[in-house]
Amino acid sequence: MATAQLSTGVRVAYDDHPGTGGLPLVLVHGHPFDRSMWDPQVAAFAGTHRVVTFDLRGYGGSTTGTDGAAPPITAFGDFARDLEALLDHLDVDRCALGGLSMGGQIVMDAYARFPDRIAGLLLADTFPAAETDAGKAARNEAADRLLAEGMKGYADEVRYRMVAPYNPQAAARVHRMMLAAPPQGAAAALRARAERDDYRQVLTRVAVPALVVVGRDDAYTPVADAEAMHAALPDSRLRVVERAAHLPNVERPEEFNAAVRDWLARLT
Repeated sequence: MATAQLSTGVRVAYDDHPGTGGLPLVLVHGHPFDRSMWDPQVAAFAGTHRVVTFDLRGYGGSTTGTDGAAPPITAFGDFARDLEALLDHLDVDRCALGGLSMGGQIVMDAYARFPDRIAGLLLADTFPAAETDAGKAARNEAADRLLAEGMKGYADEVRYRMVAPYNPQAAARVHRMMLAAPPQGAAAALRARAERDDYRQVLTRVAVPALVVVGRDDAYTPVADAEAMHAALPDSRLRVVERAAHLPNVERPEEFNAAVRDWLARLT
């Protein structure tokens, strides 16, 4: 693990695997996880590509401010600004960029902000629409709960929505990751996510190859959402991963990695 003080005021924890060449692959984790969510992909691709994973502000080993405190995040765009600052720090001019769930929404926000630095998009188990009024209320209520109770009750409740119950080893690993998430950072991200932009029009302007992946049994972002993104993107392929829920990269890494490998080949 390395850390860097970014121009956005965040000290970010990251891993930079140099590989043997190829287009850099940068992966953005979801909520409430950390960069270790991508360990199966690092193992698969670090030999052929430079692979960068990092903890979003407020998660894992990253702060949300220069003093290590966790003030409220006021803009969802803070995540994409951190990402761009990390690319600057690492001298990555252009990359293949992927994200899952909230990470996928950060990837869409990043494409809206600096498309020239992105050679391809991986959107896994995510959706582009802005939050509804009911959704905003639910995210803010969840944030209040995390601050009051910590992560355990939330992690226990969502464990078998994040990962299908027929994937117990993956579920146990994901549960441990959720328990380790800092409640303040997770709550701040929920509030920021409640106010995110609508990215549906952004998808129609994507000028690079895209890969849309979804677990067949994902209850958070069902297959219909993935199909809608696939239809909106000018150049995309859709992969539905069987026997997986919201985290197919952890539940079915071989199938997920095969789809990513094909996508990366299209970019080169």
